[in-house]
Amino acid sequence: MEVEEENEEKLKNFYELELDDRILKAVAKLGWLEPTLIQEKAIPLMIEGKDVLIRARTGSGKTAAFAIPLIQKILSNKQRQRKQEIKGLIVAPSKELCKQINDVIVSLTIKCSREVKAIDVSPQVDLSAQKVLLTENPDIVIGTPSRLLQHLKANNMKLKQSLETLIIDEADLVFSFGYEDEIKNLLKYLPTIYQAALASATLSEDVTTLKKLVLHNPAILKLEEPPLAPLSQLTHYSLAAEENEKATILYALLKLHLIRGKTIIFVNTVDRCYKLKLFLEQFGIPTCVLNSELPAVSRCRAVTQFNTGTYEIIIASDEKSLEEPHIIKIKKGKRRKDKESGVARGIDFQFVANVINFDFPPDVNSYIHRAGRTARGNNEGTALSFVSIRERPLLEEVEAELKHCYNRDTLFKTYQFKLEEVEGFRYRARDAWKAVTRIAVREARLKEIKQEVLNCEKLKSYFNDNPRDLQSLRQDKALHTVKLQPHLKDVPEYIVPPTLKRFIGKRKRKFNREAAASRPTAAKLRHQARASNPLVSLQIKK
Repeated sequence: MEVEEENEEKLKNFYELELDDRILKAVAKLGWLEPTLIQEKAIPLMIEGKDVLIRARTGSGKTAAFAIPLIQKILSNKQRQRKQEIKGLIVAPSKELCKQINDVIVSLTIKCSREVKAIDVSPQVDLSAQKVLLTENPDIVIGTPSRLLQHLKANNMKLKQSLETLIIDEADLVFSFGYEDEIKNLLKYLPTIYQAALASATLSEDVTTLKKLVLHNPAILKLEEPPLAPLSQLTHYSLAAEENEKATILYALLKLHLIRGKTIIFVNTVDRCYKLKLFLEQFGIPTCVLNSELPAVSRCRAVTQFNTGTYEIIIASDEKSLEEPHIIKIKKGKRRKDKESGVARGIDFQFVANVINFDFPPDVNSYIHRAGRTARGNNEGTALSFVSIRERPLLEEVEAELKHCYNRDTLFKTYQFKLEEVEGFRYRARDAWKAVTRIAVREARLKEIKQEVLNCEKLKSYFNDNPRDLQSLRQDKALHTVKLQPHLKDVPEYIVPPTLKRFIGKRKRKFNREAAASRPTAAKLRHQARASNPLVSLQIKK
């Protein structure tokens, strides 16, 4: 019999959930003052041993909702446990999400790291390298379905006698990423009886199918809440801009500091990722890119650099093909995509002040997942969408769908921007945009591949044996990327709109790379995010 859980008025404190003191100390160190609603509901049910289907919007704390009771259960059973065994299995659809879950578990077990050990097997290294770690029988194993199945088939881990808890995160994406067969095969290696939990942002047909396969008489935690943060926390702006105007407006917004704080810029294709990156580089605006064609190590590094503040702007491609793998089978592209990659879903970009849709998302769900990257937890955020005439129907579709959730007549505020006020920016941006040709984009991508080859751990032994190959690679002819002109980094006063001249002197402080190396604490990053207002509501107008 399924149990529906609804909202209650008052939130408990973590100490009222009867958690181990070591978990409470870790939670306090993370700066979590009280559990989110989904954590308050899910943690007691999972500690009781019930199967749970957790459905809550992005940023609501689902990862901790299943990680905390799993750690609590392992700690409680340690005293009567005779030998070290794998007790928990966490399945996620992408490598980035696996790494994120592992990081959360490491943070929550910082006071009991000797008692609770976890390993993420999603990185694509040789199975033999991870086999050594799995022979130690860590308490928790995290991985993608295909990677876990590889280890099980290789007999690198045995779960039939030991596994007690199975957790599947982002359950609505597991099947859409093409893992249906892997999940069914994976279940054959599990014991007959185990506790299970599914976590998902939506309750799709795929989740219903997975629920029947995995869960037994589950408690369904379906929070009655909008799919995004409330409007008091997340402000939605739309800005009318044709294709030839978007680059100019983005350049002006960034250089005039009308956008402050950490920002994710979404585009619809991989090529647009690099084109926009090369465009902004000409004006001295550093960015990193994130897309499905990058190696997993590069994607994880980009997310880490963004989260630690090395970059304040990340450009991400949110390709629809990532959520509909059957399209890839029909349309065989030349470029290889990693099906274990996700950009807009699941990845925890920390303390994001702004999301900018340079290309408007193709559907409502994509908009929700993009905008859900900001205004997470108790932080405020802004979503700004550039909308061309061709994209206007998509905006209207999103507004029609979401305004009912908020009981509002309109969702989007109009961001007033007078393009004629920044005519000087227009000339610079037009020339810089034209300079980023298809050849320049292709060569930028080749340059990145070359850099990955030089940094690849797997090739180090080869280069040690073949130093000439390494030398020739390093001395290879430089690729002709876009020519950088130093004078474009500065904004001369005469092109600044009169209404904003008092702001042009307020330069962003230079980033201290030595400080970045020390990896600032979550509390410090949270303070910085609050101090730098999201998308300053200054508007260029006459």
